[in-house]
Amino acid sequence: MNTTKIGWIGLGNMGIPMAEQLIKADYAVTVYNRSKEKEAALKEMGALIAETPKNLISQTEVIILMVSDDAAIEQIFNGPEGLFSVEISGKIIVNMSTVSPAISKEMAALCKEKGAEYLDAPVSGSVKQAETGQLVIMVGGDEAAFEQVKPILEKMGKMVVRLGDAGVGNVAKLAINSLLALYTQGLAETVVFANQQGIKTEDLLNLLNNGAIANVFTKIKGDAIIADNYKPAFALKHIVKDLNLAKAIGLNSPLAKTTLQTFEAATTRYGEEDLIAVIKQVKG
Repeated sequence: MNTTKIGWIGLGNMGIPMAEQLIKADYAVTVYNRSKEKEAALKEMGALIAETPKNLISQTEVIILMVSDDAAIEQIFNGPEGLFSVEISGKIIVNMSTVSPAISKEMAALCKEKGAEYLDAPVSGSVKQAETGQLVIMVGGDEAAFEQVKPILEKMGKMVVRLGDAGVGNVAKLAINSLLALYTQGLAETVVFANQQGIKTEDLLNLLNNGAIANVFTKIKGDAIIADNYKPAFALKHIVKDLNLAKAIGLNSPLAKTTLQTFEAATTRYGEEDLIAVIKQVKG
């Protein structure tokens, strides 16, 4: 068994398969999640269960977070039973959530004051990549701490890269997700335009998937459009959050403005569906 004791907080669509990779790699993993029913599958695989973040960090050495937003991070660290409510000297906290660079810089500084290290390490990839350990992981923070946890991250990702100091991993993720949003809207508009001109979706996607701009994303989301399947691999509401985070640090281009406007308009009806459900908004 790998001797490093890992704590895992956050068992959403991505968190569960990512934590499973570490259990399969023979790490001792303790998990905490606000919704307790999501802990059951990992418990069956051998994970221990912590009742609070405070309880979790007391039992572990490397703590990994995979939660929804800045507010969740704030609560996990500063809540009454949060990570900062107990001695954390010597711990390494790895935040793999897509959050703002500002909160990562803040938490990194506070961790440093308490004798701990904080890395922001968001991921590129969806549920399928999480299930197969093929994520791309971009990291900001202390180099020595990064080297210490890199073998752990490599169990979840095919590529693990440190880009610089605290917050830079978050910036890179927001840049990538901004392109994802632009591309998703572009794909949706292209399908709608072709349909309006009498071209079947299946025929258009067959052309796209065999042409110069073919890519995995078009294949996956094209198949979803054809099947009318909008089960969320990445919920539309989350891309709105990410676009707003990117806007807050300076993304203000014409395409970005239009894309944010479209996705925000789609949120009320389609926010819980996959981001490609924006095609329904584009259709009007």
